[in-house]
Amino acid sequence: MVKFIDSLLNFIYPPACPLCGTPVSIHGELCADCWTSFEWISGAKCARCGYPFSSDWEINGVHLCPTCASGNGELDWIRSACVYDDVSRSAMLPFKHGGRIGYARFMSRAMIWSLRDIDVDADVVMPVPLARRRLFHRGYNQAALLARPIANALGVPMDYDSVRRKYRPDMGHKNARERALNIHGVFDVVHPERIRGKKILLVDDVMTTGATFSELRRTLIRAGAAAVYGVTFCRIARTV
Repeated sequence: MVKFIDSLLNFIYPPACPLCGTPVSIHGELCADCWTSFEWISGAKCARCGYPFSSDWEINGVHLCPTCASGNGELDWIRSACVYDDVSRSAMLPFKHGGRIGYARFMSRAMIWSLRDIDVDADVVMPVPLARRRLFHRGYNQAALLARPIANALGVPMDYDSVRRKYRPDMGHKNARERALNIHGVFDVVHPERIRGKKILLVDDVMTTGATFSELRRTLIRAGAAAVYGVTFCRIARTV
């Protein structure tokens, strides 16, 4: 019956690339042209933060960017599927602000793919919380839409509500220092018993300066988390 319903829906609504409308074989997947237009992070990268390198280079036998080599990385490790540029922005902004929630399918698949080179030993998947006021106006937490397929793929539970976020003005045009000040103290752990001793994989749509991840990690570690990881769809990167 399920196969029949799927076939009927595919007949009525043929699968099409969510970005350009070109016919594809599976709902939610990108066509070849749209897929190749993204700058996927598939080559040499920092072993800790996933920052893409222009060449395969090492520090003391380990692939580390200068920030992580100095011990100043935001998380225990983080991975991103692609670089934040005009192409990824043209998909992410409609997904985040324009209600194009169907984009979560190809984005979450790409994020799962980005974890292929790492042993993910997370106990729980946590979408980066959205302030209630912003959730009310937007109608959804884009990070939660991305997190569900990832949690299913990893076979671990989701945690939506152990951490709450206070409302602060948008950080879109702030520099790194302003973002760090704006985000400081914004998260509160309301269920510390769910956090204590857990290895937590944070999920978000984009990583810019890393201020949000850094502050959320600080909050979770103070509440007793054993480790905090991260995965995003895209990240700002100036290839080194």
